[in-house]
Amino acid sequence: MWISDQWKQYELLDASDGEKLERWRDYILVRPDPQVIWNTPKTDPRWKRYDARYARSNTGGGHWSEHKLPEHWTMQYRDLTFLVKPMNFKHTGIFPEQAVNWDFITDTVRGAGRPISVLNLFAYTGGATLAAAAGGAAVCHVDAAKGMVQMAKDNAKASGLESAPIRWIVDDCGKFVEREIRRGKRYDAIIMDPPSYGRGPSGEVWKLETSLYPFLELVSRVLSDQPLFVLVNSYTTGLAPSVVGYLLDSILTRRFGGHTESQELGLPVTASGLCLPCGATGRWIAK
Repeated sequence: MWISDQWKQYELLDASDGEKLERWRDYILVRPDPQVIWNTPKTDPRWKRYDARYARSNTGGGHWSEHKLPEHWTMQYRDLTFLVKPMNFKHTGIFPEQAVNWDFITDTVRGAGRPISVLNLFAYTGGATLAAAAGGAAVCHVDAAKGMVQMAKDNAKASGLESAPIRWIVDDCGKFVEREIRRGKRYDAIIMDPPSYGRGPSGEVWKLETSLYPFLELVSRVLSDQPLFVLVNSYTTGLAPSVVGYLLDSILTRRFGGHTESQELGLPVTASGLCLPCGATGRWIAK
């Protein structure tokens, strides 16, 4: 398991009975998590003294209750600064377990010893984009949600990276990649965080289990002749990290050599000393 244990302003305090108790800088949140299938004693008094709790509805969705939070605030991870904003579907604008991937991205780009161009697909609020830019890469950030791209721009500004060579693109990722192929555009590294389920601009159904392999094949066509890495995240329940690694090996290792690593991502839980699994990541690395 790759564990994001270098946070100073985020802490997973406890996890029990389908929920997480979290510290986001100065604020305590309670949010649901389907991986938390155990019911352990909630001895931390902050289970009853939180600033906001996301409550699921029996009819789907949910809402923030007992909301004592500002509209947004900032948090730092190393040299990066992010806006935190409670949103629909329990999101806050940051997936803190991704910090271990941000470290990998920054270090790998910085250690390449040459100019690196990075394509970040399904790029959300830009954690990986900023990590790549902080390492010195030129980045193309693509997400279909205009609001998320704007939040990523705000994060870049807060991190002192507003002048970094980042292209901000609001577009369907598949359509954008197809156009980049026609234009002959190439990238040295690709990052993607595809959804488990979704619909394209023409109503096409995206289902990770059936769509990821052909999409990864498509995306591999915009890799340069000297690719550095490809990183794929998955939050689809039940999809093993080794499956992501197998996909990357099948498409990339056979073509470029290199090797693949895959693991669960995890966050340390203060109350238990254990780690909460938070999805899967596969990395194809050229060396």
